[in-house]
Amino acid sequence: MLITSVSFVVSSPRVSDCPNSSLPEFAFIGRSNVGKSSLINMLVGKSGIAKTSSTPGKTQLINHFLINEKWFLADLPGYGYARVSKRTREQWTSRMREYLIKRVNLSCVFMLIDGSIAFQNSDHQMISWMGEKGIPFVIVITKFDKANQRLIKKNVELIKEILQQEWETLPAFYITSCKTKKGKPELLSFISSVIES
Repeated sequence: MLITSVSFVVSSPRVSDCPNSSLPEFAFIGRSNVGKSSLINMLVGKSGIAKTSSTPGKTQLINHFLINEKWFLADLPGYGYARVSKRTREQWTSRMREYLIKRVNLSCVFMLIDGSIAFQNSDHQMISWMGEKGIPFVIVITKFDKANQRLIKKNVELIKEILQQEWETLPAFYITSCKTKKGKPELLSFISSVIES
């Protein structure tokens, strides 16, 4: 897939405020500071589309971008650590889950996991929850260039071992690096295949 146009559409506090459209939609979620904004910018080929920050919790709304006039990219609030109150974090989580359940044109979720650190319980819980709800998703390992590659590969294998205890068939895994653009062709090809099907 060649991305020729990217346009910001709207920031929505709730799923009911999201664009009324039947176009296929791909959502990006992950813990705060997982590198979600950097990955989105790398994927669409434009810096500054998704706002990056050294402070976790920058994304607080559901941000919609229209890609190639054919599909939506939804940037969801990060979960886990953020310098906000527990109540605010719970509100973010509740709104995000409501979006994932009720967004009828949601084609797939890209579940981002930081490959440079150990598998986090919050990530495990989110994966299990999406599985229980039957929400289609793939796992995207981020920050491949941020740590020793042997360590990252070990972390990925441990994630797979844990999930194999619960899943008959594992979700697809993609390993990415925003610095080297590793994984970009594979992710865009996957999106194309979903849209075409």
